[in-house]
Amino acid sequence: MPTTSPAAPAPVLVLVPGATGAPADGGAPFHLADATVPQLSVTDLVATRGDGIFETIGAFDGVPVNVGPHLARLARSAGLIELPEPDQAVLAEAVDAAIAAHQPVAELSVRVMLTRGIEGAGTPTCWIHARVSDDWTPYRAGMRVAVLDRGLATTVTGTSPWLLSGAKTLSYAVNMAAVREAKRRGAADVLFLSSDGFVLEGPTSTLLVRRGEEFLTTPVSAGVLPGTSVKSLFTWLQQDGVAVRDELMTPADVAGSDGAWLLSSTRLAAPITHLDDAELPVDHELTARFQTVLKGQA
Repeated sequence: MPTTSPAAPAPVLVLVPGATGAPADGGAPFHLADATVPQLSVTDLVATRGDGIFETIGAFDGVPVNVGPHLARLARSAGLIELPEPDQAVLAEAVDAAIAAHQPVAELSVRVMLTRGIEGAGTPTCWIHARVSDDWTPYRAGMRVAVLDRGLATTVTGTSPWLLSGAKTLSYAVNMAAVREAKRRGAADVLFLSSDGFVLEGPTSTLLVRRGEEFLTTPVSAGVLPGTSVKSLFTWLQQDGVAVRDELMTPADVAGSDGAWLLSSTRLAAPITHLDDAELPVDHELTARFQTVLKGQA
């Protein structure tokens, strides 16, 4: 007899009308909502224009990691796209409420969404969606990565700030198209390349490179998102006296390195086994230690 896999625990939805100030109706700043019924207006500018920002927080055995840094980065993105500043204390409480309301699981993905709101209303929309994380086991074991041109120079933040490089916006069509192109090329993910020849970041991840006994990442000034995961690893590495720094690197620098990873809050540390056709060394023991750190369990 065929076996049936148990159904995944239901996701949790928290609406946060008090994300950027007291709710107009005087009600609570956030509340649980039914995740199975429509909650978002079709005239919300996130639906019509993709006009919003987000953060994804990993929670492991019910404990969220880097909530403060994620919400600070959300506030940074809000400033870049000229949204009202989010109330980070309210959002932190709402994140905790979403986790508490979800059935206990080993790995939870908690997404905080803030949009410009219904067109013409001038009031942002905010919600938090918590669900069981995808199974990232194959990626954590190692993955092939394709280098794809992003079409922007590393000077873009200075020359063209309106392009919003370094903001975590909900306009993710290009990022997802890049991942689909990587899969057409037989790769699992992407490392973006600037038009002036330097590697940047993944569509949903931050680059970490090992060179001897030092670890490197792309500087935020090059137009990449300031990574919360790489910051956690840098702090941990520095405690052991390991050198860490920002540096612009070429694809050849990564291909000739002593190891490289793409980091994110839910996938954690995914070692790059191949960059296009170049094979990279993989330190599985160190990768496992990175996973522990990024789960907040070191």
